[in-house]
Amino acid sequence: MIGIRSIASYIPEGRIDNIAQAQKFGRDEDFVNAKLGTTTLSVKADHEETSDLAVKAVERLLDNNAQLKREDIQALIVVTQNGDAEQLPHTSAIVQHKLGLPTTAACFDVSLGCSGYVYGLYVAKGFMQATGLKNAVLVTADPYSKIMDREDRMTTLLFGDAATATWMTSDQPQWLLGASAFGGDGGGAEYLVVRDGHFHMNGRQVFNFASLKIIPHMQEVLDEAGLTFDDVQAICLHQGSGAIVDAIAKRLGDEHGNKVIRDMFGAGNTVSSSIPMLLEHYASNPEWKNVLISGFGVGLSWGSALLQRKA
Repeated sequence: MIGIRSIASYIPEGRIDNIAQAQKFGRDEDFVNAKLGTTTLSVKADHEETSDLAVKAVERLLDNNAQLKREDIQALIVVTQNGDAEQLPHTSAIVQHKLGLPTTAACFDVSLGCSGYVYGLYVAKGFMQATGLKNAVLVTADPYSKIMDREDRMTTLLFGDAATATWMTSDQPQWLLGASAFGGDGGGAEYLVVRDGHFHMNGRQVFNFASLKIIPHMQEVLDEAGLTFDDVQAICLHQGSGAIVDAIAKRLGDEHGNKVIRDMFGAGNTVSSSIPMLLEHYASNPEWKNVLISGFGVGLSWGSALLQRKA
């Protein structure tokens, strides 16, 4: 069975003081902690490209897993909306070359935002099953600093840069991919959009969408699996903002809201990297047997799934 064996992340060293940023817009530290969820934002160096972030995440994955060699990687999938330079060629091809991966490795990109990790897991699994592959690496790298307007309060206070690499394999996976559900509504495309080279967001519409849509969507996944929220030990949501995560947790009530993990790692909203970063840092807990993940954002697009620890 194909599943997740290991995850590694890379967060650039650059930091933006989010409290100082917020003060420019008349917001204080309490607002930053309660609504935004992080007092610092990570930012890549000017010389770093999307592929460089991806390479560093994959190199950390290789360093952490002596069993995985470069020559073992049969597919490289990169989730990004902000690829290198003019975004042609595809970023995965550039990452493949920089890493020195075999030219026999399949390389392609998935152009999705905050739902991209959940989609990417199932794209990778399906591709591996269809082609008989044993090992693949799923990368998330979406540096929004490339499209950020630092004078736009709605976006500059939220987004940070990071990358992750997930080893998917049929050889002793730690987590199996269970029931899943996906959706999209292009009617909300204008709520998260790039115009004239800069990212724009309707924060209120995105908040309403996430706080109302995600719990019923996760319930669909549990219904398909024949489980309830009682059977789930943890819920790893896309870390869109502190306010969004807290709103979903509150709607789950006292019994299950405390299962929602809230951690932006001092980086901010790292788009498709936020869920795998949570899994990397928390999913080693042996008491976690069933974990719900849910990503939501640009598109509008959303995806939820159940991860189950392999017995």
